[in-house]
Amino acid sequence: MKVQNNVSVYSGVTCEDDVFLGPSCVFTNIKNPRSAVSRRGKYERTIVRKGATIGANATVGCGIEIGKYAFICAGAVVTKSVPAYARMMGVPARQTGWMSRCGRKLVFDEKGEAVCDESGLKYVLKEGTVYEVEQ
Repeated sequence: MKVQNNVSVYSGVTCEDDVFLGPSCVFTNIKNPRSAVSRRGKYERTIVRKGATIGANATVGCGIEIGKYAFICAGAVVTKSVPAYARMMGVPARQTGWMSRCGRKLVFDEKGEAVCDESGLKYVLKEGTVYEVEQ
């Protein structure tokens, strides 16, 4: 895992191997915080799966899962779970495409197949889910 400057990770957040947390990204752990109401011990679980990237100044809400190798663009506000290999951007974050394990944009052909132009790894898009093809 690589954690850049000024990153806030709170109780309830789990990051798997090879996760990249960009500068000043923030995680939350309570959906409805109030200073006068103690919700300590009621933190919601957030998990960032293997190889995912959270860009600079992105905010990740609590109680969601960021799929493996997902790519959260800088400044995005993630309010719901993200599929594996999805590229998310905006406020609130919306899916704008797919990314390879190397962090390159995937372009799928009419058969639902794509090849990473950097690594040569092959991917298939089937029923809204991306799978890496064993070689």
